[in-house]
Amino acid sequence: MLDILKIIFCMPFLIYSCYSDIKTRRVSNNVWLVMLAGGIFFVLYDILTYGAAYLPRLLISAGFIFVFVYILFQFGIFGGADAKSLIVLSIILPAYPKLQAFSHTFPLNKPIIDLFAFGIFGNAVLLTIVVPVGLALYNITKMGLHIDNPLYIFIGYRAKISELANKHIKLIQNFEVVNGEVKFRFKRGGVEIDEKVISGLKALSEKGLVKEEVWVTPGLPFMIPITLGFFVAVFYGDLIFELTKYLILN
Repeated sequence: MLDILKIIFCMPFLIYSCYSDIKTRRVSNNVWLVMLAGGIFFVLYDILTYGAAYLPRLLISAGFIFVFVYILFQFGIFGGADAKSLIVLSIILPAYPKLQAFSHTFPLNKPIIDLFAFGIFGNAVLLTIVVPVGLALYNITKMGLHIDNPLYIFIGYRAKISELANKHIKLIQNFEVVNGEVKFRFKRGGVEIDEKVISGLKALSEKGLVKEEVWVTPGLPFMIPITLGFFVAVFYGDLIFELTKYLILN
């Protein structure tokens, strides 16, 4: 029963963080502070119920996830909100919750590593594979096989220069004018689009030096796969472990 209450408690925070991440690409620290403050009651109850034996599980979960996401954050792989969400979840739910419903025990597959937040992360990473596949299908549908940069179809799409403003996107390529020609070069992490960049591209387009469309990459909010990974972990388990097991045994 307590695990059900923990899941119900976490759901609105995760759903709101998805909404905020989509709208502004930011999630206020207050979301995680309030979630942590409310989650402390669950932690205290668990400590009172299970005694000192509960503390090692809590410390291992919170400590491991903190170090793990801190490293990813320092390398720029992870956003601040993504890291904080997993840290708070690792405190409220150190291990996978166990639910009984419809004559089934959830999660359906017993995870080999009983760290719930780590399972959420693994699920989230695997679920993001849907994004490049979706982008590729969109680009092929739109452009057919006449694609100037085939590898870009997995990380972006072509957008009109006149429609670049006020969107959560970046240019896939940097550009510069050399001897009257525009040279585009792939830039890891993308190029921030501001008024200067847009006006420069418009000027080059008017001169016929660049096409009306350029390759851009969307800033994808990772809170969405984290939230989906949360529900998958609750009801199914660890996607990466189950996929690995399937590939090995079949």
